[in-house]
Amino acid sequence: MRDKKELVRLVRTPEGEIVIDPSGKQSGRGAYLCPTADCLRVAQKRKGLDRAFKAPIQAETWARLEEQLAMSD
Repeated sequence: MRDKKELVRLVRTPEGEIVIDPSGKQSGRGAYLCPTADCLRVAQKRKGLDRAFKAPIQAETWARLEEQLAMSD
């Protein structure tokens, strides 16, 4: 458990794209994750974001999210 301010929000847009939402206000279904590549890998392994977004996440999306998180460090 962490404070919400320490987490990064991911959102599935109405178009179905999954992106990082730095403002925390983008419309769409959201999920929070700690801002590290390790947390993203654990979420991928446990299919946590698949459940949160109620849709399977493609391998290309996982790679793009990991790259974006690495750039924000």
